[in-house]
Amino acid sequence: MRPQVTTALAPSSALSAADRCDRCGAQAYVRVTLTSGGELLFCAHHGREHSDKLRNIAVTIHDETGRLEAAPAAVATEDER
Repeated sequence: MRPQVTTALAPSSALSAADRCDRCGAQAYVRVTLTSGGELLFCAHHGREHSDKLRNIAVTIHDETGRLEAAPAAVATEDER
């Protein structure tokens, strides 16, 4: 009798500035793991543009586009310089 084998996907690592969109080369904020085992990276724009089609062929979609809405660092005003 063969032992039962279970598999689990490792959590996706965070995307960094080194990860680039496969479509245009901009910083990637979306990682798509395909049913075929491949992986695609997309910027926020192309991730949104192709989202309907990607949902049909994806095992997982790791979306970090929420990072774009984070408050930017404070910039010193001319009086503070």
